[in-house]
Amino acid sequence: MNTQPTVLVSVSKTGVATLTLNRAEKSNAFDPNMITALLTALEQLKIRDNIRCLVLNANGKHFSSGADPNWMKSMALKTEAENKQDAAQLAALLERLYRFPAPTIAVVQGAAFGGALGLICCCNITVASPQAKFCLSEAKLGLVPATIAPYVCRAMGVRQAQRYMLTTELITATMAQTLGIVHFVNDDIALQTQHIINSLINNSPNALRTIKQLCQQCENNPIDQTLINYTSDLIAQIRCTPEAQEGIHAFFEQSQPSWSIRHDNKDH
Repeated sequence: MNTQPTVLVSVSKTGVATLTLNRAEKSNAFDPNMITALLTALEQLKIRDNIRCLVLNANGKHFSSGADPNWMKSMALKTEAENKQDAAQLAALLERLYRFPAPTIAVVQGAAFGGALGLICCCNITVASPQAKFCLSEAKLGLVPATIAPYVCRAMGVRQAQRYMLTTELITATMAQTLGIVHFVNDDIALQTQHIINSLINNSPNALRTIKQLCQQCENNPIDQTLINYTSDLIAQIRCTPEAQEGIHAFFEQSQPSWSIRHDNKDH
């Protein structure tokens, strides 16, 4: 029996948190244990004030093949109420990742099928290897990608999401980049990820957290007077924060603000 944790958690000295899916022998298929481990890790990391960004990656050849086959078998034996409880856990995980306060980066190699694509679409930035492949395969099994749909539809648009949910077509890394669910395709995904981390930790942590909230407000609300007032109030508040005042001062003094981290640091 494999007693290794299903999710590995680490935090670097510079505040880069990493969650690594760790069921390589099962193509990182997720089950209730992995979902619980991810939920717990995100909850613990969320309350730490030193987290600058979060990287979600996976060990082995594949990011994740989606739901574990044994878990899927058990679904057929459960009542609707029991299945609802199962689904609620996955829905909670997706929402927690989507609303994680610091910037999030998904790093994808190999297969990312079904619910795994939902996790990726909850992240702010996605890096993929040229060999990465994506698929919304639920309809082949008589299922629907219900819990991940809000995030997939936001990431690629409703029209494109409908196409790939209905046809269950395989999506290549290049096509995923065209659709907007992948931002960078690179043979060296570790190096590309490090470049992104370097950019993020050179920026104000408060500004990055606030930008995430701002974008979610803009995404989920109409452009009306309420949203216009929100944006006006937000910039007024931000201008008066210590980080903004320090950043403006550093700009004119041509100096580095306290949050900027040298990019030659080997520990992210």
